[in-house]
Amino acid sequence: MEDIEDLLIGVATGAPPGFRSPLSSVTVGVATKKIQRSSLLPSPSPSIPGTQTIFIKTFGCSHNQSDSEYMAGQLSAFGYSLSDNPDEADLWLINTCTVKSPSQSAMDTIITKGKSSNKPLVVAGCVPQGSRDVKELEGISIVGVQQIDRVVEVVEETLKGHEVRLLTRKTLPALDLPKVRKNKFVEILPINVGCLGACTYCKTKHARGHLGSYTIDSLAGRVKSVVSDGVKEIWLSSEDTGAYGRDIGVNLPTLLNALVAELPADGSTMLRIGMTNPPFILEHLKEIAEVLRHPCVYTFLHVPVQSGSDAILSAMNREYTVGEFRTVVDTLTELVPGMQIATDIICGFPGETDEDFEQTVNLIKEYKFSQVHISQFYPRPGTPAARMKKVPSNVVKRRSRELTNVFESFTPYSGMEGKVERIWITDIATDGVHLVGHTKGYIQVLVIAPDDMLGSSALAKITSVGRWSVFGEVIETINPASDNKALNKQVPTQDMSSLCCNQTKTCEISEEPESCACGNVDSCCSQSTLVKTDNSRDTVVLPQNQNNKNLFGWILRKRKNLHKRVESELASGSDLKQERSMRKWDFVDKALLGGISISILTIIALLVCLRFSVLWSQ
Repeated sequence: MEDIEDLLIGVATGAPPGFRSPLSSVTVGVATKKIQRSSLLPSPSPSIPGTQTIFIKTFGCSHNQSDSEYMAGQLSAFGYSLSDNPDEADLWLINTCTVKSPSQSAMDTIITKGKSSNKPLVVAGCVPQGSRDVKELEGISIVGVQQIDRVVEVVEETLKGHEVRLLTRKTLPALDLPKVRKNKFVEILPINVGCLGACTYCKTKHARGHLGSYTIDSLAGRVKSVVSDGVKEIWLSSEDTGAYGRDIGVNLPTLLNALVAELPADGSTMLRIGMTNPPFILEHLKEIAEVLRHPCVYTFLHVPVQSGSDAILSAMNREYTVGEFRTVVDTLTELVPGMQIATDIICGFPGETDEDFEQTVNLIKEYKFSQVHISQFYPRPGTPAARMKKVPSNVVKRRSRELTNVFESFTPYSGMEGKVERIWITDIATDGVHLVGHTKGYIQVLVIAPDDMLGSSALAKITSVGRWSVFGEVIETINPASDNKALNKQVPTQDMSSLCCNQTKTCEISEEPESCACGNVDSCCSQSTLVKTDNSRDTVVLPQNQNNKNLFGWILRKRKNLHKRVESELASGSDLKQERSMRKWDFVDKALLGGISISILTIIALLVCLRFSVLWSQ
């Protein structure tokens, strides 16, 4: 199949990205060989375009999540309904990830299920862009990573029974396209696509291509716009944040300073800098440290090292040494108070010896990173590493387990008990009890609070710490989210069933990579401080979409949490005084119990009266 570019007849040249032609200007015919019916697709639907329901499934990184939100926004703006129930949908839109084999296998599974359910399918993302001839994509419409502003056309034609393939790269999609955010308080902002690297194991480069940066003015304008919409967190997304601007004659510090200038001075909206590889920030460490110290910027950075061995880094073509990685970490830790750094490790890269792996373990032990994304090596078709001699799978698994055990032995948050931290609250945890906030170091803090605190900032006292997050008690609200008029203006947030970690309680790094295997993970666990590995199976609290937004739901969550705390204290043998203190009922608890008691007594009285009335009539 070829692209359908020349089917848009009568459109003036220079139309803005995302411009959609009237239906009358789109012609379809087998003779054009641009769009043709596929025998594998369901029969055309007689429904009016824009009235159907779309199910969107997203795999992979935060950049993919942003693309899905843009595609959902355009579909919603044109009239399509969005649903997280695949059975009730008229078409499935699958946004794919190509970093590792498990992600692509998950795509294969959902495609097979869709075909068996006779659902029209559109596949987007890195898999079709990087491997358009994959057998599983035969007879299926596909849309490339830089053609997401054409998703409405592709969906329309697919619903008519046509197979469409739109992959040609032209210009970057506009940043001001309609968007349906998964979390209305969080804006994922792509600052560039592609990268300047050539890592031997990376498949994403085949899909996202060479570096292409958005202009500073367009990005600053987007930040200004989303702040006025009520967004409270802005995540900069990129295959390599540090490489930003090198193709257009600017650099990352210049961009960051321009974006910070658009943030509210009260710190109500925070900026999170995305994953960056060591080579491109070495020359800007002091400038980046200055930005990270800004009150409106999280003191958190994801810097993947991948291996503690220079020999393996050379085989990976990572273009830096372990010593240069140390320079990045040591400099930022020294210059930025409370700096938190996450990193990545690939276990079992071809040629990795026991000595190489020992160097990696020693590096992790030395720095005791609070977040380490550990994954086993997966050979990706078409990459140089796929042709290298592999390490035996049993050795790879053993090394992954060993490094996981080392990492999980750390207690990164010990000593935080009793401290008062400012947190920014943006989500509800999957346990339905806690709200999810983050400290300036992007440490996840779980608190009990009413839902109207979502989108606000508060001072919280840390009451206890866990391995993956800490628990706190709100003592003062700084910026109440009492006025959400701006948020109500945007298209209502839909649950697009996108990332596995927002749907489940177990986060496995093998399924959810960062934008590129060059720097694996950001989005799967991006709303929690947990980062798990291929072999880990611990269950943890992760954020979910807002539910039960009312006082009654908050009271139920509060009572549930109180009982949990009492049970925990009893099990740990805490002193009797603290236990009795926790058992005391506050005014809300007494009022709730009193109301329930009165209701029960009233019902009993009515039943008694009804009984006497029946007997009297007889």
